[in-house]
Amino acid sequence: MTKCFGAAATVFFLLSIPPATLAQGKPEKERIRIGYSSSTVSMSIPFAAVQAGFFREEGIQAEVIRTAGSIAPMVLIAKETEFSIMSALLLIPASIRHGDLVMLGGFSSRFAGQVLVSRPEIRRADDLRGKIVGVQRPGDAFDINTRISLRHLGLDPDRDVKLLYLGDSPLLWPALETGKVAAALLSPPRTVWARKAGMNFLVITSDLKVHFQGASITAHRTFIKNHPNLTHRVLRAMVRGVHLLRTRREEGIRILGKFLGTDDREALEETYNFYVPELPVKPYVVESSVQAVLNHLAKVDPRYGERKPADFIDAGPLSEVDRSGVIERLYSNR
Repeated sequence: MTKCFGAAATVFFLLSIPPATLAQGKPEKERIRIGYSSSTVSMSIPFAAVQAGFFREEGIQAEVIRTAGSIAPMVLIAKETEFSIMSALLLIPASIRHGDLVMLGGFSSRFAGQVLVSRPEIRRADDLRGKIVGVQRPGDAFDINTRISLRHLGLDPDRDVKLLYLGDSPLLWPALETGKVAAALLSPPRTVWARKAGMNFLVITSDLKVHFQGASITAHRTFIKNHPNLTHRVLRAMVRGVHLLRTRREEGIRILGKFLGTDDREALEETYNFYVPELPVKPYVVESSVQAVLNHLAKVDPRYGERKPADFIDAGPLSEVDRSGVIERLYSNR
């Protein structure tokens, strides 16, 4: 029965391929590597698509690899990955320097799913004055989001607290747990551990509704031009990955457990509930969210203010997938 279903699904999606794509035959390349810069739900989509066999059904052998932080654009520039999931904050400077990188789609267009957590003795904003706040790296999304959260509490992040840069997000929880820092921005499943430890949730970032283009599907413009068939198949697999997480809860939780490296059911439930409802059915890059990133970058270098979001977006391939009706058929068959 499973084999029959799989065969039927493959036929269904082959029938949904636009005629121009069918005319080109099989993908120009069968093996690809997809990087992701952080272990978050919004960057788990390629992994989910691999686990569910969606790339295989598209005739692609896909390998998903972690290319943490600032390494992500360098790995893509070096063509060690064909696609990468990274924030616009990483993509835009690299695109300006090298001129050939672009965003095809996005899974996160605002700060969400993170919480500014403080130790049990820090119950309100005033208790944080003069204390140490853990951050990941200067100028990255965690840094920006932490600063926004502190300002929301009425604190000046440069004068009222001391920011301690720890280098990577997994290091924030141990620093908070051991008292090395008084507060830090955490994401599920670490929020579950913090709650059990009696820590306080000072700011839930999704409540602030701050637009900022996060996890985005990126690639070289020349690669997209030279491999249109493959690009469309990759996007179809990822669209199906989003659908799986949004509509098949138990399977989605199991896959997220593998991606995040935990079998803690409570932690996975919280992670799922925080992030998955925010995943866009149609993962277009949001121009206003890209503009927010440009505005931030322009504070350091005014030349970013001369750029427009459209300079870094190619919505054409995803629009073609969308026009084919694949997304509507996925959700109409629920």
